[in-house]
Order: sequence, then structure tokens, then C-alpha cells
Amino acid sequence: MTVSERLVFLQEHTPLGVLSPSTLGQIARCLKVITLPTGQFVVEADQPPEGLYLLRQGKLETLETGLGGVSFLPGSVLNLEALLLNQPVEQSIHTLTESTLWVLEREQFQHLVQDYPDILQTFTRQLVEAVRRLSFQFSYEQERQAILRPYLVTRAKRGVVGRSRYADRLRGQIREAAADRQLVLIFGEPGLEKDNLAALVHYGSSQRCTPMMQVDCGQLQASGADLFGRSGGKPGLLVALEEGTLVLSNPGELEPDLRESVARLMQTGQYQPVSRDRETVPVQTSNARIILISEQPVAELDSLVAHRIKVPPLRVRKANINDWVNYYLALWCQRRRQTRLTLAPEALRRLQAYDFPNNLRELQSLVERAASQRVSGNTITEELIWPNQGKKRLLRLNLLNRYPALRRFLRSSWWPDRINYGFTLALFAVVVGVLFLGRLVYVRPLCADFDLGGSLGLGGHCLPLRLPAAADYRWGDDLLRPV
Repeated sequence: MTVSERLVFLQEHTPLGVLSPSTLGQIARCLKVITLPTGQFVVEADQPPEGLYLLRQGKLETLETGLGGVSFLPGSVLNLEALLLNQPVEQSIHTLTESTLWVLEREQFQHLVQDYPDILQTFTRQLVEAVRRLSFQFSYEQERQAILRPYLVTRAKRGVVGRSRYADRLRGQIREAAADRQLVLIFGEPGLEKDNLAALVHYGSSQRCTPMMQVDCGQLQASGADLFGRSGGKPGLLVALEEGTLVLSNPGELEPDLRESVARLMQTGQYQPVSRDRETVPVQTSNARIILISEQPVAELDSLVAHRIKVPPLRVRKANINDWVNYYLALWCQRRRQTRLTLAPEALRRLQAYDFPNNLRELQSLVERAASQRVSGNTITEELIWPNQGKKRLLRLNLLNRYPALRRFLRSSWWPDRINYGFTLALFAVVVGVLFLGRLVYVRPLCADFDLGGSLGLGGHCLPLRLPAAADYRWGDDLLRPV
């Protein structure tokens, strides 16, 4: 390749194109060509740079770090900052494929910098601009983090605990909601950890690296300034969130005007910052994903959601109580560095007989209190489990707990299939046969106002009398007469 061809490549494909043609021409004359096989180190970290490298053909990559490797394509320049600042190389770089590089040795580069001062001046200006951009980005990121910090949700506390069909269905609904960025509504009774399910949706999606924030709608300003920001003033949460996930809890507590703005945001992704003196403010667009969590669906917003997740209360999924108790006991023992605790069968039955108005929150408090009140041993007995039952439940007798044989009978094949299709079916056939083959007797009321043969008059009172059976009659003279 001629010098003119190298000059064209440097101007069009490398960062050195900002230099003057005379300086680039001199650099092009000093370049040497080397070819390195796959897997060969080009530069090594913490070593002084041997020269300036320009990748002509092939592909390079840094060694993998915590953030992964960085690839270099043709036109990339290596060791420029290290040579200008006289510092060691920061990262090791090796070849992914057979690569051709142009090399400008260190001594020649230093002589060129002395002979052509525009090299140092040009890249010094670029370094200053880069530092200015980084400073602006750092200030913006500091302000953004200050806005997000009170509302950030950094991780999900736990997954879905349990092996019942309710738990399996809940896991499936979370996976479906995490597969896209459509609107999600999670609703159910208090104490069901709906916010944790929202975190599972976010951190199970492809946008898990973006921030997630949770906002209580009852604490938002009536104007919505903290959510949408002010025109010409402090930016709102949506600006700081960018493409993250916004979780709105208790949307039913939104003011009517603010509810319309939130509905517009959910439907179109557009909103207007709060203006002063009713001035016209341009419409802005938000790429944030919205998840609603509520105890009851909101009529104005329910029709806009694509995924509706109803969390069943604990009283209808009592098969999960044992798994939840073991989970809470494991956490309690881990925090206190104690040996594993177990729950006695009668204590479990006591828990399963309770309705848990506050659901998981109440169960966790009950389990931790019982574990703290344990005096000795590694088993939590029934005496330590005392749910706060009302007066109406104090005199109730749980027959299933009192008579375990009854529980086994109700869970067996006898109830109800073998009873219905065995004993009941045979008894029904016998009763029908007896009724069909037996003697028929007709009884009807007779009144004293009529004189029927053999009737008894009792002054206007009617008495049912037995009539002769069909065998007591015979046919004669075309009439049915008694024998």
C-alpha cells in the first residue's frame, strides 16, 4: 500500500483524521506493517506502550473483566492516550482473528510530537472536551440519582414460595408479564407482597439493568409535579427514570385530574410537565414501563392494562403455609445463626385452621414470634402458635383436626365417587324395584257431604279412607263392580 493510500485510510477511517494533511502524511511514511496470529497479545496491562498501533484488518478484544470485553474493529487506534500522557497501558488487548496492524514506534512518535506541535494541541483539545462531557454527565447522573434514591427498588426480596397450583399459576403469570413491556396490574388483599411480585416482573425481564422505582400515589402532589416535573424547573421522576420501570401503588388514591394524566401516560406514553401561569408546555415522551399494584382494580385504568395478575389470599392456598413457615424459619435462624427449627404437625394444623386476615405479613410475624418465645428444643409446638381469633371462632370445633380418620375418609376414593357410584346406585335400584313391583293402594279424602259406599260422615270433616285394591273388583255387565 502506497503512502497516499495510507493517508486516505488515516483520514477516513481513524480518529487521526482531525490532524492536518502534512502531519498525517509524515505519520503515514513512518508506519510499519505487522501481522499477528489469533490469540496473540498486542499490548499488556501495566506495561509502558511500545508504540502507536492502528488496526488495518482483523479484530481485537480486551481481556474480559467484570463488565465484559471491548472489541476493536479496523480503524481503531491503540496506546494514543498512554503515549501522550506518558502512562502505562490500562488494559491487555489480544487478537480474536489474524490481524494486520500499522505500528509507529514510540521514539518516532515522540519525535513527531516535537516536530509537529499540532498533534499534542489537537488531542489536548479533544481530551479537554472529553473531560467536560464527562463532568457534565457526572453532574447529571448525581442529580438523577438524588431524584431516584428515595424510590429505588434494588432487587426482589424473594421468589414465589409454594408448590400448590396457585403458586405455579402465579409464576406463569409473572413470566408472561416479564416477556414484554406492556402495562401490568397486580391486585389482591393487603399483606400479599404485591410490590415484591412487581420486582420479580422487572428483574425477570430484559430491562433488568434499568432502574426500578415505586411511588405511593397517595403521597404524590395534586399537580403531579414530582412525577412529571415542572417546566423550566426541577425534572420529574419520569425524566430521571428514563427506560426503567415505574411502580404506582394505590392508584385509586390519585386525584381525579392527576388520574387523567396518568391514564394518558399509560395509553400514549406522553405527558406534559406542570406549567406556571397556564403557559403552553410541549408534550414529552416517556419510555418507562408502568406497573400498578392495588387492593382493588381501578375502573379508569383497568381497561388499559395488558396483564392482570390477581394474587390469591393465603386462606385459599393453605397448602403453601408449610412452605412459607419453613422459609420464614430458615430466614430467622440465618439472621440469628441458630440451628434449624421445625414445626410440629399439630402446630401446622392450627395455622391451616386460621384465616389470616393480613395474609403473609401476619404469618411472618406469627412465626417469628413463636420462634422467639421458644424456650428449648428445635420444634415449635402448638402452644406457641396462637392466632388472634375472634370470639365467634373460640367455640368452634374442627372435626377434621379432632378426628383424623374423617380427614382420611374425605380424601379417599370413597368420598364421593365410590359412595355415589357404588352404594347409592345399588340402593337406588332396589328402591325403584320395590316401588315398581309392590301393591298399589290409593287413598283420597272423603267428606261427610257425600255418601260414598262405605264412607263415614263426621259433620263436614273430611277423612282419608282406604279404598279397595284393584284385586277386589271384577268385570261384569260392562261395569266394574265389587266382588
